[in-house]
Amino acid sequence: MSAIQIETAAGVATLTLNRPELHNAFDDALIAALTAALRRLEADPAVRVVVLAANGKSFSAGADLNWMRRMADYTVAQNLDDARGLAELMRTLNALAKPTVAKVQGAAYGGGVGLVACCDIAVAADGASFCLSEVRLGLIPAVISPYVVNAIGERQARRYFVSAERFDAAEARRIGLVHEVVPAAGLDAKVDELLATLAGNGPAAMVAAKDLARAVARGPLDAAMIEDTARRIADIRASAEGREGLSAFLGKRRPAWTERSA
Repeated sequence: MSAIQIETAAGVATLTLNRPELHNAFDDALIAALTAALRRLEADPAVRVVVLAANGKSFSAGADLNWMRRMADYTVAQNLDDARGLAELMRTLNALAKPTVAKVQGAAYGGGVGLVACCDIAVAADGASFCLSEVRLGLIPAVISPYVVNAIGERQARRYFVSAERFDAAEARRIGLVHEVVPAAGLDAKVDELLATLAGNGPAAMVAAKDLARAVARGPLDAAMIEDTARRIADIRASAEGREGLSAFLGKRRPAWTERSA
């Protein structure tokens, strides 16, 4: 049985963790497979949006126990190489040019929380739970920390990093880890609703908008940033997609990209 499944339809690629018997826990093989799959989907021009989902009761329980047992005997150098693999997975997901949606049907622990934090949009079932449990094992949530802190802020991260408390979907929404919480029976419908909304947007514009958000968040509001934003809108206005979007709006018709995604 494959550890991940990929289905593509109407411009949406659904990447599903498929180790339900192990609560979709990570090991080095799954990390490598996920990273490679994300890179393939990013390079595929037919894919506009990537959904990250999971089979079974859990979204992801974090590190696989057998993998952790192997790591216990690693040298510092071996541990560093291993940690870099997980760090690269998180970086790849976070930096993916295309919009990403986390569909969280169950528990997300440790690295599973990192995956959620790396996605642009996160929707959780009301029964989902979350935990940054590393300190219980004498560890720290190191490579996922930039993305989790970015999602929930330093103050909340300091609490949940040191307490390893389990929290529910409502709390995850309150602190900014997920955007929407819906009944489990409505999770598919809510994600489909979001995907329909994304399908109406310019594919290149979504890529550029995602890059814009990163650039503005990182830099000071100075003359260079103001000039950069002006250049970005000038470039996209002059692009084929920008011209088509404006033409469609003025002509009261659907833009061409919506026809391609139907």
